[in-house]
Amino acid sequence: MANINAPKGFVPLRHINGLPFSGALVPYLVPAADGTAMGVGDVCIHGGTSGAAGLVVNGVDCEGLPAVTRATAGTTGQNIVGIVRGFLPDPTNLAGKHRLASTNRIALVVTDPTVVYEVQADEVTTPLAAADVGLNVSFNVSSVNATTGISQVTIISASKATTATLPFKLLGLVKRPDNNFNTGGASTDQAKYEVMLNTQIFAPNVAGV
Repeated sequence: MANINAPKGFVPLRHINGLPFSGALVPYLVPAADGTAMGVGDVCIHGGTSGAAGLVVNGVDCEGLPAVTRATAGTTGQNIVGIVRGFLPDPTNLAGKHRLASTNRIALVVTDPTVVYEVQADEVTTPLAAADVGLNVSFNVSSVNATTGISQVTIISASKATTATLPFKLLGLVKRPDNNFNTGGASTDQAKYEVMLNTQIFAPNVAGV
């Protein structure tokens, strides 16, 4: 049976030591100056700034609150802050499930580097196989699903390598009956994998941003 093609970005599963995901989230400002929409499951990077003096967003004091923006595709991730899991309510858009472009919003982010995530592989060109577990991979992005507010990020199968600067480490196949290695060829069967951050802003010996 083919795997379901349903990307959801990065979804927390557990901690690397086997404990259940703690659910701990850290608030970050997504500034109105950023023109890219952000969804649940997106990778976010340091925005290079923080909330200005006196800035209040939806009733929350954001002065000095570090800013993040949505990450774009790339092969390095030293400026990765973490994975977006939600947003504080916006009274002007209570039905909104994601952060709209060019609006101030407070994102709730998983920053713990020990968290293991589920993510779909794109399986383009070179599907992942059993021998690839332990390698590092990059990720690509596409538009947020405006109906569900869920990220459409996938990992790039063809990027698999030992390269230390790649942002995610491939830990294994997500084990459940509806998920198997792609044996049907490129782009035909998108499997789900367990990964964890390999590079991050909170890692030691990383230059300041």
